[in-house]
Amino acid sequence: MGAIAKKGWEQYMLQLQLHPLITKAITAGVLSGISDSIAQKLSGFQNLQLKRLLLKVLVGFAYMGPFGHFFHKWMDKIFKGKKDTKTVAKKVLLEQLTSSPWNNLLFMLYFGMVVEGRPLVQVKSKIKTDYPSVQLTAWMIEWFNEQFWPIVGWVNYRYMPLQLRVIFHSVVACCWGIFMNLRARTRVLTK
Repeated sequence: MGAIAKKGWEQYMLQLQLHPLITKAITAGVLSGISDSIAQKLSGFQNLQLKRLLLKVLVGFAYMGPFGHFFHKWMDKIFKGKKDTKTVAKKVLLEQLTSSPWNNLLFMLYFGMVVEGRPLVQVKSKIKTDYPSVQLTAWMIEWFNEQFWPIVGWVNYRYMPLQLRVIFHSVVACCWGIFMNLRARTRVLTK
């Protein structure tokens, strides 16, 4: 089994080297699909909502993978790929002030319009009331009172080579997507 995993990883790394953008896009799409499938099952759905699942895969493939690919390349150009503490802190801060708020806004639009099936007017209203809480949660997980995405960003920029940053982020985002789906569903049920 270990030999198969090793061979699979080697093939994946080769594809990442030969076709970095498409490999990251496919990875983000697959992980987005896994995240949504798990979130649907944990939310109590007996059958997977295929339209919702396919849209989530499409978002991962068409947006998250490519966005992450170009964003991390851009960050390394701005900061010349350095991994010293001061530079990593600047990268994390810039990411948390740009990419994080944007991605959470897109998630709320997706969740409201696709998952909940609400019209745009209602989704905008919900974003006005809930967005600050969602963004603060991204920066600080409430029950741990610890930073979450800033720590993920720190680990990503400090320890991950450029070609693995999107994959690392996608794996964490897979778990984050499950958390956000369950949190949003809980808020809907309690209102």
